[in-house]
Amino acid sequence: MRDHPHDESLPHPDVWTGRATNRAQWLLALGGAAFMALGVELAVDSAWTSGIAPLVMSVVGCIAAGLLVLFGTLAFVHVDLKLDKESLEVRCGHIGVPRRRIPLDTVAGAEFAPHVTPRQWGGWGYRWRPEKGTAVVVRRGEGVVLQLWDGHTFTITVDNAEAAVRVIRDRLRPGTPGGAH
Repeated sequence: MRDHPHDESLPHPDVWTGRATNRAQWLLALGGAAFMALGVELAVDSAWTSGIAPLVMSVVGCIAAGLLVLFGTLAFVHVDLKLDKESLEVRCGHIGVPRRRIPLDTVAGAEFAPHVTPRQWGGWGYRWRPEKGTAVVVRRGEGVVLQLWDGHTFTITVDNAEAAVRVIRDRLRPGTPGGAH
């Protein structure tokens, strides 16, 4: 857990943003690029004598595996969290997909989770587990757990998660500026 200075008396910004990054995902992306390069190399400079079908299958397989690994990992290199007065928006990767927007009037509460790990959720990425809810996990560490009014939970790994929880709770409190009315 990181130590973040905070002062409860300071007003929260109109738009709070947070981010979590996983640099290890770049290594997996390089592996995907290597698979694609192997597929291109096979297609361009092939000395296969066993026919065209095995060559085409190898080229297509390498390129497809490379694209899947490359784009699958780049989608979850980082997660961005934006919290305004009406909603919370989660965007993943450089393209911003997958994306989820949660209106604050559907949020019952927010909790700080000091130790969220990919192991708890079955890996990195956008995850769903029947007993735990839904999560966006891009690295281990602190996170925000939202309790939704429909009984589901949504967990996001993000730096400075304690500040995010304070802002969410403040906006959910009736009678506060930007809170539920």
